[in-house]
Amino acid sequence: MKKVVHAACPHDCPDACGVLVTVEDGRATRIQGDPAHPITRGFLCAKVTKYLDRVYSPGRLLYPMRRVAAKGQGAGDASDFVQISWDEALDEIAAKFKTISNEFGPEAILPYSYAGNMGILSYAGMSHRFFYRLGSSQLNRTICSAAGGDALSTVIGRRLGTEPQQFADSKYIIAWGANIHGTNIHLWPFIEEARRKGAKLVVIDPYKTRTARCADWYLPINPGTDVALALGMMHVIIHEGLFDVDYVSRFTVGFEQLKDRAREYPPERVAQWTGIPAEDIRKLAREYATVRPAAIRVNYGVQRSENGGMAVRAIAMLPCITGSWKEVGGGLQLTLSQSFPLDRRKVERPDLMAKSPLGRAARVVNMSELGKVLTTLNKPPVKAIFVYNSNPAVVAPNHTDVIRGFLRPDLFTAVHEQFFTDTTRYADIVLPATTFFEHKDLLGAYGHCYVQVSNQAIEARGEARSNTDLFRALARHMGFTEECFEENVDQMIDQALAADDGKLDPQGWLTGITRERLEQEGHAHLKFGSEPFLPFANGGFTTASGKAELYSEALAAEGLDPVASFIPPRESRHSQQARRFPLELLARKADNYLNSSFCNVPSVQKMEHPELLEINSQDAAPRGIKEGDWVRVFNDRGEVKLRAHVNGTVQCGVVAAKLNWARLAPDGKSINALTSETLTDIGAGPTFYSCLVEVESAAKL
Repeated sequence: MKKVVHAACPHDCPDACGVLVTVEDGRATRIQGDPAHPITRGFLCAKVTKYLDRVYSPGRLLYPMRRVAAKGQGAGDASDFVQISWDEALDEIAAKFKTISNEFGPEAILPYSYAGNMGILSYAGMSHRFFYRLGSSQLNRTICSAAGGDALSTVIGRRLGTEPQQFADSKYIIAWGANIHGTNIHLWPFIEEARRKGAKLVVIDPYKTRTARCADWYLPINPGTDVALALGMMHVIIHEGLFDVDYVSRFTVGFEQLKDRAREYPPERVAQWTGIPAEDIRKLAREYATVRPAAIRVNYGVQRSENGGMAVRAIAMLPCITGSWKEVGGGLQLTLSQSFPLDRRKVERPDLMAKSPLGRAARVVNMSELGKVLTTLNKPPVKAIFVYNSNPAVVAPNHTDVIRGFLRPDLFTAVHEQFFTDTTRYADIVLPATTFFEHKDLLGAYGHCYVQVSNQAIEARGEARSNTDLFRALARHMGFTEECFEENVDQMIDQALAADDGKLDPQGWLTGITRERLEQEGHAHLKFGSEPFLPFANGGFTTASGKAELYSEALAAEGLDPVASFIPPRESRHSQQARRFPLELLARKADNYLNSSFCNVPSVQKMEHPELLEINSQDAAPRGIKEGDWVRVFNDRGEVKLRAHVNGTVQCGVVAAKLNWARLAPDGKSINALTSETLTDIGAGPTFYSCLVEVESAAKL
């Protein structure tokens, strides 16, 4: 029997592709992009095109396992474990949780998850219900987007922006820290359409990405100096009278304060920080303000420095002072995640915290400080960690302390995974997880405005279970009796879509979008009422003032700069530390992996070379480093061994390496052995790109 099932890719990507899975006699035999989906348009990225290799990989984890080898030792695969039943595994986890809760309190238990699966139920559904009811520590999920999202909200109030389709109507497009061609590929056809009609693509990035190589104008910028560039552009735009006087006067607050601040950032001064010539800064500002419509696609790399929040805040001010929000093909896109007024409270049930042993909200732990949390946190210490949708032994900063924490003999670790990963090397219990082929879910997106139901295409392989099924069963083993733990997937999807109290969806954007409709049609565009959707053409900002806040009273109350300003990161070429560690490291994400997902799939591995350190010839030559040499990359936090690739993708003073599984690295270490737990100025996110290192030659390859 042959059938085609509509699903949706839930991986951490703005595109949230509609997917068609061909199933023959119960086995998936083909995956393709949904040609009817207006964003996917029939094609998939290189990694998801090979998704069958992931689903049917011989390395799939298919049964619950209990550790028999010492943590962190052994082969790191099934030989370190013994197979057990689901009941045995859940009984053991429940018993540990009860013992720890009784002795130390439930806050000694920590859930750790992120966006390995961004389905509404898989990301934060039954799992949140379980941990709220348990009374465990709450996790502040900051590792990816907190700084940028929070900063954007300080300007416009809500994480909205320009829809991808509108980029086809742009005449001037700035990709600011956005490797569109590598990590947002379904926006690219709209940009190419605009360029065929005469649009100019400008790329601002410290690394010469795929997108930069395709640009009409590439501006390499020193890491962590984006806020200075944005303020320098505003200096020119304001000084030369290129701003939209009517829009600014009607729909913004704080323009006079911004004007005073921008005066402090003339292009000549900004050039010293950014490495971009003053005349190029003037040209960029003039073109952006006068070639209309102009759109900015800014991505999350910009906010992964100590100035990350201020950088996004300053960039978000640009369309507010030029008035480009008024125009089809204008505005800005960082994320569209708050376009979807889904009822997450019904799905997640935070009210269950009142029924926990604490009877209140539990403490909040920042996931970007996991090393510190596992090694120094007290009152109570973390005695158990449950990891799902994430691989913290690779992705968390300060890798050395993270691993030291996982190696604690008194830490009980359970991991729900599809494969044996770096994190499962330290797990006491490992539980098999489904792929998105093997369960049903609801998806929004952060790069477009289409809601989708992802239908189950095949039966789960082995004894793999979805997040929903796992935490429903674990709740039973804990003795939780609330009815919400018995709800099925369809009931939870219906709850998410039923934003019927008038507060979540006052504009009626979900009107007419039901589970039944999505099951039949595959996807549905939010009902904005007018097309094209221009969220801020006539103001409508959801800040406290109702206007775009160029001066933020809320930031001032927190002791932060209420406008925006550039402060050189403590780890940058402008800092004292640069005397010892003179190179700025970009700990990049690979184009063909997704964070740490897909690193272990052989067909995808062939497209990447994560063992390389990219270094400029001007930095390599005085260090005696030649192409192919093994090099030691180090700072006070740690060191990694990589192979030198001397090329033109990085400018002088910058080196770059890609995130990869530590177990696949030459020395068994993650690039995050070099990154710190210093947090961003806004949003308390990680500062992966504020990182200084030195490089020296090691043994030749």
